[in-house]
Formats: sequence, C-alpha cells, structure tokens
Amino acid sequence: MPQPDILLYTANTMNGWKPLIFLHEGEIPYDMVPISFSKKEQKAPDYMKLNPNGRIPTIVDRGNGDFAVFESGAILWYLAEKYGMFLSQDPKERSETLQWLMFQMGGIGPMMGQAMFFQRIAKPNGDDVPYAIKRYVDESRRLLEVLNTRLKGREWLVGDSMSIADIATYPWARTYPWATVTIDGLDHLNAWFERIDARPKTQAALQLPEPRPSAFGKGDIEAAAAANAARFKEQ
Repeated sequence: MPQPDILLYTANTMNGWKPLIFLHEGEIPYDMVPISFSKKEQKAPDYMKLNPNGRIPTIVDRGNGDFAVFESGAILWYLAEKYGMFLSQDPKERSETLQWLMFQMGGIGPMMGQAMFFQRIAKPNGDDVPYAIKRYVDESRRLLEVLNTRLKGREWLVGDSMSIADIATYPWARTYPWATVTIDGLDHLNAWFERIDARPKTQAALQLPEPRPSAFGKGDIEAAAAANAARFKEQ
C-alpha cells in the first residue's frame, strides 16, 4: 500500500483538530504523529525545523517534496487547494470562505483561547485577573453572536455545504463550555452545532489523538480542569 501524502503532527486541541476534521470529512488517508506537550515535543529541534513557531499542528506533504505547512488556517487552505474540496472555485464564494476563515483565526480563536487561559490556567495557579476574564468572555460571546447572525437562514457559514470556514470555526466555537461562554439565545449557532455534532466523520476526528470530552462540556470537567492547570504549572 502506498504511503499517504500527508503526515500530520497534532494534539487534541482546538487548532489540532482542524486538519483532522478536514482529512476525515474528505476521506483522505494520512499518517499522524501525536505531539506531547508534557514532553515538550513541539519544541524539539527536528520539529522546530518544520514549524519555527513550535506549535501544533503541522503537516508534511510527502507527495510534494516533503513540503511543510504550519499554522492551522494555512494548513486548511493548503489541503483545500491540494484536494479540491471544502473551498469553492467561485471567486466571490471563495473570498467569503477565506474571510470567515480569517474571522476564526483573528477573532474566535484568540479571544476564546484567552478566555480559557485566564480561567483554566492562570486563575487556578494563583493569578486571578477578573478584568481579563470578563474582557475575553464578553468578547467571545460577542463573536459567537456574530456567528449566530451569519447563520440565520443558512446551514453553513458560506455556500450550501461544509467549507474550511466551518471546519476551522467549529472546534473553537463548540468548546464554549471550556471557555465558560454562554450560548443562551443563539439558536442559529446552536442549530449549526447540532448539524456538525451529528456528522460521524467529524466526531471521529475529535477522538484523536485522544478524546477530550471536557472541552465540550462533557464528563468530569472540574477534574479535567484541575489536571490541565497542574500540567501547565509544572512547565
């Protein structure tokens, strides 16, 4: 059996799930290397040659001269171009898709990430900053309201089918419980969650490299939060 083109380095984080969702939904064969943060594998010299930022995910396209791509949004864009899926060739729809991809990269991800950091890492480790928590939780809620408005009367962020905008946004927006952001009253957003929650391939991708139910408000969230905070305290 030929070796898959795509070698994916990733972990079970919101950004780490994005290429997994793409590859599973697209039924694209790939090899995966799980990255351990506790072992600081993302900072290993060989990995840093692929990703100078020392973060995940990263892909290596063995079918294109071992070409490496880092940054999750860039990876989705690259995969969409390579495989001709989840990104329309219509110029306007294509631009809209990339606009919403950038909205996730510049807004949803950073703001929800900070909401999570200050509540799930800084506060339990003795650095409680109420102003920062309120700022990032409130801004995350505002951005989810933008998504809710966008999704009124439509099933997907752009066009008539799933795109890389949906793939990028879902794992961040769907982890609103971990960021303690309410979605009360956001019925269009919740309906979008339910549609993607019901997609077996996406849900299979979210089990890799290992399940993390607490991110989605399931299981023993407090125990998971305590373990997460302790892990960062040790680093």
